Amino acid sequence: QVQLVESGGGLVQPGGSLRLSCAPSERIFSRYSTGWYRQAPGKERELVALNTIYGSANYADSVKGRFTISRDIAKNTVYLQMNSLKPEDTAVYYCNVHTVSNDNYWGQGTQVTVSS
Repeated sequence: QVQLVESGGGLVQPGGSLRLSCAPSERIFSRYSTGWYRQAPGKERELVALNTIYGSANYADSVKGRFTISRDIAKNTVYLQMNSLKPEDTAVYYCNVHTVSNDNYWGQGTQVTVSS
């Protein structure tokens, strides 16, 4: 069973930056899309950013212009660069991989807290 290992969360002041990383525990040979989701206390999990199998990126309106999803194929790692962070970005962030053969994998979640 493939596991997604996340890192990079933490506490940051408003206006600061963080970069989240996500790496599968083993190479995934199917083509796949990658996404970052987040879940704040008392709220449903929401899509933050998606990198499709075609290489295009889509973002939630709330993070457009501030967050960037990217993928390093050589390192088999997915990133979420988060700039100009706001308190409302505080949530547990989850990495997701969805293959064309319909396998779906989730990371364990990493806490991001934006507070002064």
